[in-house]
Amino acid sequence: MPRCLNWVNSGNIISAMLAGVMLGTGMTLEKSDFGTILTNQQQRKSIPIGVLCQFMLMPLSASIIGRALLLPYHDPVTMVNVGKHLFLGLVLVGCSPGGTASNLVSLIAGADVALSVLLTTCSTILASVVTPLLTKFIVGSAIPVSGKALMVATARVVLLPVALGVFLNEYFPKLCQQVSRWTPFASVVLVSLICGGVVSNNAAMWTTSGSAAAVAAGGALSLPMLILLAVVLTHALGFTAGYLVPKKVFGLPERTARTVSIETGMQNSALAVVLAKSIGADPLSYLPGALSATAHSCIGSGLAAFWRFV
Repeated sequence: MPRCLNWVNSGNIISAMLAGVMLGTGMTLEKSDFGTILTNQQQRKSIPIGVLCQFMLMPLSASIIGRALLLPYHDPVTMVNVGKHLFLGLVLVGCSPGGTASNLVSLIAGADVALSVLLTTCSTILASVVTPLLTKFIVGSAIPVSGKALMVATARVVLLPVALGVFLNEYFPKLCQQVSRWTPFASVVLVSLICGGVVSNNAAMWTTSGSAAAVAAGGALSLPMLILLAVVLTHALGFTAGYLVPKKVFGLPERTARTVSIETGMQNSALAVVLAKSIGADPLSYLPGALSATAHSCIGSGLAAFWRFV
């Protein structure tokens, strides 16, 4: 596998790229967006339910799938438990809501785009505190993780860039309008580079010569396929539960349930990668986040296309 993207892993390039994505997100927000959460009666009900689904269903899905498929895995040559690093990476994916493409997918699906934007906004801000706490709670018994380091890293690459973006949009709206025309494309490029760099850094695992590519799960799956299966199942479970819970448990309308499903299933995969890197975790823990970006985009787009014509 080519290593042409290894340069992305140098220094703080990945963190800077994600901060750029979050800055672009902040530049599309206004203070009035936050006021809508408090003044719109329908949103006052939908948003807490949506945020609850984002921060409960996906972490739960990642914990269940990760403990079943990844945590027990040991390298067949060294017998070292490398599964704990993959488990950490998958949990970080589950605890990092606010996918940058969820608003577009909601538009394609005919869902509530305004609600989608508000949920993305809320989850992005709350992630600065909730993501580190949830991650520490879920993986604390399996692998040592510094909650403080996670919180500092999240604030640095999420909270501060978003706050700066909101500030710029408040005082330099014309500049932000011009820049915002290009931010969706730039975000796609930057997230793709982050994920490509992670995969490139773990290139040996994708070849049959690497010990980590040896057959896992009783000879049924190679390790790369096992990771991919865990990621896909986590997102699939998130999309499904994110639709059923709002609709069946809380009785929300179909359009709202679709929106919450998309916001729950689509994660900020780049954030999961950056957080794993920021706390000095094993490079293997970056992989679930890298694969997640492709997995949730494919599942979300397919689901949106289905809903578009149903």
